[in-house]
Amino acid sequence: QVQLVESGGGSVQPGGSLRLSCAASGSIFNINEMGWYRQAPGKEREFVAAISWSGSSTYFADSVKGRFTISRDRVKGTVYLLMNSLKPEDTAVYYCNAVRLGRNTWGQGTQVTVSS
Repeated sequence: QVQLVESGGGSVQPGGSLRLSCAASGSIFNINEMGWYRQAPGKEREFVAAISWSGSSTYFADSVKGRFTISRDRVKGTVYLLMNSLKPEDTAVYYCNAVRLGRNTWGQGTQVTVSS
């Protein structure tokens, strides 16, 4: 099994930046892909970004393309989400996700608030 722990959330003004981290532990050697989802109050959880464990492929939601970057450190088993030019509509709880052998594992979530 895989365990995920997120960090790096917080409050920032519009136009600011934050970097989220997700540390994976346990059976990380079979991870195929890791990514981030978010859920705003009253809304469904939505996809934000993902990266293949090889690092060769990245995927982004249209709403964050050009503003967010995803990367991973295979040695540390950690995935990062660098969020630039943040907007109030980016406010949500951000969840880390790992896909391993066809199964999803979720982190506990970290709050990101963008407000002036």
